[in-house]
Formats: sequence, C-alpha cells, structure tokens
Amino acid sequence: MYKSLPVWFAGLSLLTVASQPAGAQEKKELSFEQIFTRPVSITEPLPLIRGWADKDHYIENRDGKQLSVDVKTGNTATYVQPPATGSTVSVKNNDIYLQRPGGGEEIRLTNDDAVEKNPTLSPDEKYVAFTRNNNLYAVEIATKKEIQYTTDGSDVIYNGWASWVYYEEILGRPSRYRAFWWSPDSRKLAFMRFDDSKVPVFPIYSEVGQHGYLENTRYPKAGDTNPEVRLAIVPVTGGTITWADFNSKDDQYFGQPFWTPDGSSLWAQWMPRDQNNLIIYAIDPQTGTKKAIYDEKQKTWIDWFKDIYFLAGNKGFIVMSDKSGWDHIYLHNMDGSLKKQLTSGNWRVKEVLQIDEKKQTVYFTARKEATTRYDLYKTSLNGGEPQRLTFGEFSHEVKVAPGGDYFITTYSNLKTPPRMTLLNDKGKVIRELGNAHGTAFDSYRLALPELRTYKTRDGLELPLTIIWPLKMEPGKKYPVLISIYGGPDAGTVYDTWRPNLPAQWYAKEGIIQVAIDNRAAGHLGKIGMNYIHRQLGKYEIEDYMDATRWLTSQPGVDASKVCITGGSFGGYMTCMALTYGADVFTHGIASFSVTDWSLYDSHYTERYMDTPKDNPEGYKLTSVLTHAGKYKGLLRIIHGTMDDNVHIQNSIQLVNKLEDLGKHFEFMVYPGERHGWGGAKGMHSRNEAYRFVYEHLLEKPLPDLFKGTN
Repeated sequence: MYKSLPVWFAGLSLLTVASQPAGAQEKKELSFEQIFTRPVSITEPLPLIRGWADKDHYIENRDGKQLSVDVKTGNTATYVQPPATGSTVSVKNNDIYLQRPGGGEEIRLTNDDAVEKNPTLSPDEKYVAFTRNNNLYAVEIATKKEIQYTTDGSDVIYNGWASWVYYEEILGRPSRYRAFWWSPDSRKLAFMRFDDSKVPVFPIYSEVGQHGYLENTRYPKAGDTNPEVRLAIVPVTGGTITWADFNSKDDQYFGQPFWTPDGSSLWAQWMPRDQNNLIIYAIDPQTGTKKAIYDEKQKTWIDWFKDIYFLAGNKGFIVMSDKSGWDHIYLHNMDGSLKKQLTSGNWRVKEVLQIDEKKQTVYFTARKEATTRYDLYKTSLNGGEPQRLTFGEFSHEVKVAPGGDYFITTYSNLKTPPRMTLLNDKGKVIRELGNAHGTAFDSYRLALPELRTYKTRDGLELPLTIIWPLKMEPGKKYPVLISIYGGPDAGTVYDTWRPNLPAQWYAKEGIIQVAIDNRAAGHLGKIGMNYIHRQLGKYEIEDYMDATRWLTSQPGVDASKVCITGGSFGGYMTCMALTYGADVFTHGIASFSVTDWSLYDSHYTERYMDTPKDNPEGYKLTSVLTHAGKYKGLLRIIHGTMDDNVHIQNSIQLVNKLEDLGKHFEFMVYPGERHGWGGAKGMHSRNEAYRFVYEHLLEKPLPDLFKGTN
C-alpha cells in the first residue's frame, strides 16, 4: 500500500513559483487569483545543486549553464561532463535498442512480435537481460545472439517477472516487476520464479464499450494462498539452472537478494509467512546450498532490508535494524557474527549515506534531536558517540561529497523558509549558498503551521500541526479540517517548510487545518509501531480521537464541525473516524479506502494482523463494517472503479452495510481510475472536496471563483 494525499490536497501548488516585489508596508493578504489561477511566490528560489563533481567541487545549474564550484574559494568554472562511459537500453515498438555512449545510431537487439520487458545491461555491458512471455532471456550485444534461460513461462508461471504481491509489497513499484539481478562480474543471473496457479483471481470490471470487460488479477488477500516462489542462478551463457535449496511448497517469502561484491555468493532474504523471523542465507551459485548468515527474530514483525553495505576486502557488512525498538546501525563480520553496534539509543537512524573506510567513518541521517527533524551525523566504524554535523532547530536535507569532507544542507522549519549552506565534516560553515526568505515573504500576511503535542489516553506524547485562521474573533468558533494518512511508519508531521497556497485560502475563510501523527507513525520507533500488532487501526484511530478531543477543548474550536480526510490508509482512517470515532468526528471524505483488512493483500495485511484464521477478533475489531452502526455524521466515500490495489469491493461493502442500516452518506465513483487519479477527474474530485467543505463546514455556497479553476 502506498501513501496517498487526501483528496482536498490533490494538485496543490507550493509557494515557490516566481518572485514578486514587495508592496506597501502593511502586510497584504493573498487573493484568490494569487492562490489558484496565477500562483504567486512568496519565497526566493534556491541554487540548483545537481550533486558533486568530485570531493572538492559541487555542480550548480546557473543561468542555463552547469558550473563546477570550488568548495574552498567559491570560484566557478564551466562543468565539463565526463565522457559517457555507460550504454543505455530501451524498448521501442516492443523491441530492445542499445544506445552507445557518445551518441550515434541506436543498435536494435531484438526483432520479433513479442513484448520485451525490463531490459537490463550486464555490468560489463556485453549482455542485456530481459523477460518475454514470462520467460527470462539475454542477448549478447556483439553477436545479437539470444539466450533463453527458461521455457515454462505461462499466464501463471513467471520467470524474472514478479507476481503482483511481490511487485506491490516486497520488490516495490520502482522494480517495474523486474525479478532478476546480474552478478557484479556479469557471469551469472539470479532470478525468482513465481507460480501463481493457486493464487485466487480477483476480477476488476471495466465499463468501457458495449459489453465491458473483466481484468483478472492473481491477488492474494489476507489468508489466501500465496504464489510459490523459487530462487535460481544461471550462467550468462545459459545451461543448467541452479535452484537455491528451499522447498517452494513452504509458506514463505523471499526479499530482495544481494550479490556479494566479488560475485561469489548470492545473499537471499527469507521469512516465514508470519514475517517475524528474517534470515539472510548465503547461496552457493554452483550448488544452490545455503548457509545462514544473519538471523533476526521479533515478537511482532520485521521489515525487509532495503540495502546491505559490504566493506571492501570481505571485512564485513553493515545493516540497519529496529530489533532494539529503534532503528540503528550494526556492523557484522562476513560470517554473520556481530562485530559492533555502531549507534544506539531511543532515537532512529533514517539512512546510511556514505561509508568511508579510509576514514573508518559512517555518515548517516537520523531523528536524534527531535522526532520531527532530520540531522546529519558521523560515527566511527570502531564505535563511539555519533557527532552531529548539522545545526539548529531545523530539519536538514543533505548532499554529502565523496569522501565526506564537505556537505551541503538545505534546512528549514515550519516557520522558516529553506536556506542552503555548505559545511565541512566538522560541522563548520564554509559558506551560505542561498536563502528563500526574500522581501516578498515579509509583505504577505500568512497562516503558518504551529507545531504542538498531544497526549494519548495511555500517556504517550505525539506531535500535530495546526494552521489557525488568519482572523479569529473572540467568542467565535471555527470548523476543523484534519488531513491524515496514518499508516505504519508513514508520519506526516515534520518540522520542515511545507506550505501550500490553498491552505492560505482556507485560513482566510476561517478553517482550522490540522495534521496529526499517531503512535505508529514513526516518532516512537518500532516500540510505537508494536502497539498496532494484530489490531491495525485501533490505536491509531483512538490517538486521532484523543488529539481531536484536546483540540476541540481549545478556545475557538467548533466541536460540531470536525472533518477528516484521507486516501488509501488515510481513507480507512477516515471511515473509522466516522464509525468507531463517531462521537468525535462529524464529517469525512474517504478516498480509495480499505474498509476490512480481510479484503487487502496478504503480505501487507498479515505483517501487522497475522491471518484472519489466526486473529479473527483482531480482524473484526478493526473492520469499519463492525462499527457502521455507530455512524451518525456525514461521510463521502470515493473510489476508482478499476483500483487494482485497494479494490472498490472495499467501498461497495461499506455502502451495502450503510444502506442496510438506513444511514445517509455520499458515494462518488471515478470510472476506469486506479489507486488515485489526475487530469480532469482529479480536478473534479478536488473541486467537489472544496464544495463539501464549503457546504458542511463553512455553511455557504462554493464561490463562483472556483468555477474557473477546472
């Protein structure tokens, strides 16, 4: 399940377009035209830094030119792109073409009527691997000779092409279904083979044409049979396939595999269906035998490793794990034994950016100073206290130079527009590069978010942000609009500059705008997430209820007009708010929502809930349908008819339940749309959300001004 913005937020313009001169001394209010039709900028553009040319020069786009900038002097020179060293491949008219560096005519590598998918160059650029008709192939570039590795591909057998649930939940959407991996020496290919023959088919209906049609997807819902998966290694020249020593009949998952740098071993991530034990096995490419290198168990669930960092000369590897309850960095020997835990404490490492073995230093980002902000740190491979390299009460986005001697940070907070600064690895400022706070910023009266905290019923402290109306009158109460997502480890409350123009309009109109994070959003580490195990949605909605009760106890807040909006998991939260939380929330716009976890896919759902058979009470407790009888406000349910992620079945079942209960609600479908939409339907959805807010929160018609924004 991927994160989606709430409907009313779709298509918003950031306050970073073109600069305008400041006007009179008195601060001005932004007009409708400045917000919606001719967006105005209240900030100055920052330098366009592309990255690093080398350890002492960064690359900046300036006046249409690429410049190399010396970090010590600031002197510039025209940046000369290094000679192209890499070929590229693409698919055109269903065939694969190769483009050599330096230009020239493309080389056509395949010539057939079938569709080639995911062409991928070998590291030595002598071969291109791809899938065709669910079989795995490669073509030798020099001779254009094709090598077919598998022959059993069918409508349910996929070699090197991922089954849907692996694409969506394990390998990820950026994989584009690719499930094969070159060895570093280009001599071998690892791939996954999927057998979907026992995975249930879910029909997705399209209304197009006279008779419509069905799009059938092999989609395992919670508790269903998963695809059988085998992991294999094959020589680039073809021949015997070596199958890794796993029983494909076992109820198991395989994560992204990693080749060791010398290509001598394939490290495979494995979990049982319960997803509470992660083992990394080293697979021998010649025999398929496996040896456990890493073994982690947790009482709840474990997330896949996104990366494994190998040290040179087989000196060890680094992984990030949250097994302590917080994400930290661990250094292991190549045999898997723990050498040293490099970070520790009640805070979270976000990402390892660079490992400099010469300096014996790891550079990483973390939420150490505050859970709502990111900073850059470095620590020694030999252990010791991390050193903070960034500064102030800001959240930092950094680009670290090769070798780590310098870095560039773009930093801000909720009330401070971004600034850009160059520093060295001791945290000393070398030079300020840019400041978005220009004269225009001070000339407008703006409603900026206020960062606050609330307490849950069991005493946890969590963040929220509030944008108050621009003109609040004593004694008058104002409606509330809450935007949420709410999924595990998917927080939205950060102390960083993220204003948007339509929020300024709502502030002018007198709406209190709120974003809330729950205990599983990431601020409390894995410890906070563990609360939701086997009851996904219960603690989250109760946290939102607690935050909103606190909010409505504040002066000027109208508890009779509290609207919540969200999409995907946020849609589920919205539906729960209007049922489970009906005593707190009065209105809601729920888009492409899960309404019962038994209707969502196996891997995502069971990670948190286990199977319906193992946890029937948990599934009942967290189903919107269970609480539909409590519904008493006004909910708008929105769904695309061909959503292949969260099926419209979810909304239809809720509609059916509410109708049987004699409840009043609204239902909007978007024909042919998937999990979210843009274009004309996106504009329609956005304006209908505005209309809903005006009618039910502001109690006045949608202004005619909006009619010209389609």
